This record gives sequence, C-alpha cells and structure tokens, in this order.
Amino acid sequence: MHASAVVTGAASGLGAATSRALADAGYQVYGFDLAAECEKDPRITYLQVDVTDPEQVRNAIAGIEDPLRVAINCAGICPSMRIVGRKGPHDPGLFATTINVNLLGTFHVLTYAAEKMAGQEPMDADKQRGVIINTASVAAFEGQIGQAAYAASKGAVHALSICAARDLAGVGIRVNAIAPGIVATPMMAGISPEYREELEKLVQFPARMAKPEEYAQLALSIVSNPYLNGETIRLDGALRMPPR
Repeated sequence: MHASAVVTGAASGLGAATSRALADAGYQVYGFDLAAECEKDPRITYLQVDVTDPEQVRNAIAGIEDPLRVAINCAGICPSMRIVGRKGPHDPGLFATTINVNLLGTFHVLTYAAEKMAGQEPMDADKQRGVIINTASVAAFEGQIGQAAYAASKGAVHALSICAARDLAGVGIRVNAIAPGIVATPMMAGISPEYREELEKLVQFPARMAKPEEYAQLALSIVSNPYLNGETIRLDGALRMPPR
C-alpha cells in the first residue's frame, strides 16, 4: 500500500510545486484547493476542499484510504491594508478572512491530518507516524506596512507549529513550518517589473525571488529528516524586510 500526502493550495504556486515533488517521490498525493480549474497532473488526485470549513477538511481526509504520512499547508491569502489609512480604519472583515484562511485553515488541516495519522501504525523504529508542514512567512517576524492581517496570521502559524509539535510528540507526529520570503507565485504575478526589481534587491543571495520548486525541495528535506521537529525554517536568501 502506498503512502499518501495531502497538500493544500495545490492548484498553483507553492502547493502545485510541492504536490509534483511528492508525486515524484512516490506518494499518492491528494491536492486540496478551491480552484476547480487548474493545470492538472495525472498523478495527483484533486479535491475541491475549502480549508476554512472543518467538516469539509475532516471528511476529505477521512476518505483517504492509503496511510497518510505527510500533510503540507500551502493555502493562503495576502491582502494589504493599513490599520488606519486614507480611507479609514482597517476593514475588520478582511482581517477576519485572512485569519480564517491562513490560520484556521492551517489548524483544521493540521488537526484532522494528525487525527488520521495518530490511528495508523508507526513507520519506523522511532515510532514516527507522520509529518505536518505549515507555511508561515518572514512577515511573521518583520511584517511590513500594510501587512497587519497577513503578519498576524503568519505569526500565529509560527507559534502554532511548535505547540503542535509538542502536543503530537506522544503519537509520533512531527510538525514544522517554512517561512518563505518573496516567491515567484501567482500571488506575485500582478506586480510591476519595477517593483519586482526593487523586491529582489532586498534579497542578499541569490538576488532573486525564490522558485516554488525550492520551497518544495525544502519540504521534502523536512519530510526525510526524522530529527527535524518543532522548527520554523526561513527560506529567504538572507532577506530582512524593511518597514515598507
């Protein structure tokens, strides 16, 4: 029986690259996303799942027949609004939506993936049952102007990951997080070439945006290293974000 993996945000960007990398590594991959239309990889089973709906998440994970060994949270949104701007105070609905997708969505997948993993047989001498990887951001540590909602959600993902690693240690489930810097994903596709160049100048080396495949490469490294647990790893080319 093959080992399976769940990846959220699988239709594009980090999730798509990670889904392909896991399929290359031999996993049966289940890609969760709201997007019905995407460039589909025939090796991946795509499921239309809203990560903000705990019942949808639980039912989708419960339906996986192969042992679930990996769950990677890539789904997220990145709105921009100042706490008080020219048009008034920050929209509380936008703040709540960002928390709902980035934090609660991550929590739901983590929780129900862990529930399934905990009921499975261990897969090694350490009695490891699975690994969960969350996506934080460098904004968790140095959020820029206009990133109150995004930085708060990603800071919470960072904090959640170490708590989850400790909560789940007794059942042999590792939990880590990746904190990317600027990545060439569809979320960044709308920026101007001039702004992209300014962003890339902030990266020390290599002075460019990260590729989604580099996130996927790190995710697989975390999966394969059984002693890596409770850590948030920056993937940012030594980037440190200025206030704006």
